[in-house]
Amino acid sequence: MCPLLAESTDRDEDDDLAPDRAAAEVIDTMAINLAKHVFPPVFEFSSISSQNANPKFREAAVTALGVISEGCLELMKGKLEPVLRIVLGALRDPEQMVRGAASFALGQFAEHLQPEIVSHHNIVLPCMLNAVEDASDEVKEKSYYALAAFCEEMGEEILPYLDPLMGKLLGALQTSPRHLQETCMSAIGSVASAAEQAFVPYAERVLELMKIFMVLTNDEDLRSRARATELAGIVAMSVGRARMEPILPAFIEAAISGFGLEFSELREYTHGFFSNVAELLEDGFTQYLPHIVPLAFSSCNLDDGSAVDIDDSDGDENVTEVGGVSSDDEAHDEPRVRNISVRTGVLDEKAAATQALGLFAQHTKRSYAPYIDETLKILVRHSTYFHEDVRLQAIISLKYILTAVQAVFEYRNEGTAKIKEVFDTIMEIYLKTMSEDDDKEVVAQACMSVADIMNGLGYMAVEPYVPRLVEATLVLLRGESTCQLIESDSEADEDDTEHDEVLMDAVSDLLPAFAKSMGAQFAPIFAQLFEPLMKFAKQSRPPQDRTMVVATLAEVAQHMGAPIAGYVDAVMQLVLKELGSPDATNRRNAAFCAGEMCKNGGDSVLKYYTDVLSRLHPLFGESEPDNAARDNAAGAVARMIMAHPDSIPLGQVLPVLLQVLPLKEDYEESTPVYGCICNLVLSSNSQILAFVPQLVNIFAQVAVSAVETPEVKVHIGRAFAHLMSLYGHQMQPLLGNLSPAHANALAAIAPKS
Repeated sequence: MCPLLAESTDRDEDDDLAPDRAAAEVIDTMAINLAKHVFPPVFEFSSISSQNANPKFREAAVTALGVISEGCLELMKGKLEPVLRIVLGALRDPEQMVRGAASFALGQFAEHLQPEIVSHHNIVLPCMLNAVEDASDEVKEKSYYALAAFCEEMGEEILPYLDPLMGKLLGALQTSPRHLQETCMSAIGSVASAAEQAFVPYAERVLELMKIFMVLTNDEDLRSRARATELAGIVAMSVGRARMEPILPAFIEAAISGFGLEFSELREYTHGFFSNVAELLEDGFTQYLPHIVPLAFSSCNLDDGSAVDIDDSDGDENVTEVGGVSSDDEAHDEPRVRNISVRTGVLDEKAAATQALGLFAQHTKRSYAPYIDETLKILVRHSTYFHEDVRLQAIISLKYILTAVQAVFEYRNEGTAKIKEVFDTIMEIYLKTMSEDDDKEVVAQACMSVADIMNGLGYMAVEPYVPRLVEATLVLLRGESTCQLIESDSEADEDDTEHDEVLMDAVSDLLPAFAKSMGAQFAPIFAQLFEPLMKFAKQSRPPQDRTMVVATLAEVAQHMGAPIAGYVDAVMQLVLKELGSPDATNRRNAAFCAGEMCKNGGDSVLKYYTDVLSRLHPLFGESEPDNAARDNAAGAVARMIMAHPDSIPLGQVLPVLLQVLPLKEDYEESTPVYGCICNLVLSSNSQILAFVPQLVNIFAQVAVSAVETPEVKVHIGRAFAHLMSLYGHQMQPLLGNLSPAHANALAAIAPKS
C-alpha cells in the first residue's frame, strides 16, 4: 500500500480516487484499528524510501509517517528519534514536494505525539524556523500550521526561541499574501499562549498590526480579519489586564463593528475574543455587557434552518454529509438528528456565542443579573440542540450561569427559591444528558459539571438527586448509556477510543466527588460502584484505564476514610502491579493510592507494608525519570509512617526519603511529607535526629521556595525552632553553610520567641 503514495496521477488533485489519496486513507484507517501491525512495515518503508533517488518516494516516506501518527501514536512515541531523523532530513530536501510533505508530517506529529514531541524542541524548532522561510508558499503554509500546533503545547521551553520566532513571523505577517498571513497569525497565537508574560516585548507590535487587520471590510479580507480578532484576544490574555485595559476600547469597538459585515466566521472568532476579554477584565467587563451580550444572543437565536440545510453543490466546503444521511432521509422528523455530522459557519458561531454567554456570566457574576433569564432560556434550548458542539458549550455554560445566579440572589429575600429553581433546572438537564445524550464528550462534560457542583456546594445541595446520579453513574460504568450503545452508520469512528477515555475519566471523577461530599456515608453507594469500576482495571485493559481506576480509588480512600478497609485486598493487588508500570502516570497514581490505602485501610493493610516499601523503592532511585512519581512515592512513605510508625523500619527508610527532598513537582504531597518529618522532629524521634544537617538544608530550600504554601512553611519553621532549642550553638556551622538567601528565609519562618 505504501508505494501507492508515490503514484503519479493526471487526475484533479482533489480527486478522492487518486491512488495516493486513496492509499493514505486506507493506511490511516488501518493504523487506527491495527496499530501494532501497521507501524513496523510503514517505518521500514519510510526508512528505505527516504534515501530513494526518486523524489516521489522520498515524499511518500514522510507522508506515510504523518498519516499513521494518529493511529500509531504510542508506538511512534517510542521511536521518535529515528522517525524525526527521517522527517527533519526531508525538510532539507532539494525538492519542494518532499519539504511540503515533511512539514505536513511535523504538523501531524505536533497534533498527535504530545507531550513527547515537545521534548525534542531543540532539534525540531530550528528546522521549523528554516522552513517558514522556504521559497515555496505551500511549504511555508504547512510550516506555519506545524509551528502553531507544536508551540501550542510548549511552556517555558519556548523562551530561548522567542526572538528568532517572532522576528520571522512578524516579517512574514507584513509581506505575505493573505492566506499565509492567516496561518502565520495562528502560529503567533500559539507562541503568545506558550510564552505568556515573556511575550510582552512583542505584544505592542503584534497588536498594532492586528488593528490594521481588524478594520478591513472587503469580502476577501474578512477571514484574515477573523484571525486577527482571535489573535488580539490571545495576546491580551498573555500580557495581562494592567497593560491591556487602557488600549482595549479601540479593539472592542472594531470587534463590535465586524458584526455588521455578515460573515459568520468573523462573528465566531469575535465571540471568542470577547470571551478572552471577559476573563481578562472580570468585573471590568461589566461596562461592555450592554453592547456585547445582545450580539451573543443574536448569534444564538440565528435560524436553525441555515445550519442544517444541506446544499447539493460540490463547492461548499462547510457542509459535510456523513454516514449516508442526506437531506432526503427521514431523519429530520426526529426530535434531534442522530449520527449526522454537519459543519457550517453558523454552527461554529452558535457554539462560540453559547460559550461566550457562560464566560460572561462566570466573570461578571452579579453584574450579569439583567441577562440571566434570557441566557438561561438559550442554554436550556441549546442543551438539546441537534449538533454536539453547541450542546457541549451549553452544558459547560449552565454551570457558570449557576455561579452567577448564586451571586445575584444570595442576599435577596426571594433568592433561595430562585437559586433552587435554577439549580433544579440545571441538575435535571445534567441527569438527562448523562442518560440520553448520544455524544460521549457532551456526556463527559455533564459528569464533570456535576462533580464540580458536588465539590463546590456539598452533599446537602445535591442530596435529592443522589439516587438518580448513582444510577446514571452505574449505567455509564457498565457501558450501557445511550452514548455508549449507539452505533454509527458510518465507518468506525476514528476518535472513539479517545472519546471513551475522556468519558470514563469524567465518570470516574464522580466517585471522588461523592466521597468528598459524603465522607464515610458514601460506603453503601461505593459498594454498588466498586465492581463495575474494577472491570476497567483488568490486565487486558489499556494502561490509561487501569491508572484511571487507581487514581479514583486513591481519592475515594482519601475522602471516604475508614470504610475503604473492606477493599484492601482487591485494591492493593492492583496497586502493587501498577507501581511497576512502564508508564510514569500509572506509577504516580499507584504510589498515591498506596499511601492513601495505608493511611485509611486500618490494620488490614499492615500485611502489605513490606511489599509496598519494596515496590516503592525503585521510584526513589536514579532510574526513576519522573519527578512527580518520586514525589508521590515520598508522599506514600510519609503516610505509611504517620499511620503505623511502628511498622516502618525508620533507620532504613528515612535516608532514602530525605535524599529525594525537597519535592520537585507534585507540591500537593508537601503537607503529608513535611508534616511527617516535622512531627518526627517535634517528638524528638532519635532516628530523625541523626539527620540534622540534611534536615536544615531541606528546611532552608522549602523556606525559600516560591511554590510552597505558608501553612507548610509554618510547620517547617516550628520544626526548625525545635532543632535550635535542642542543639543551640551546634547549629551555627550548619547555618553558616547556607547561602544568605536560604539562611534569611529560614530565620523568617521560625516562630519568634
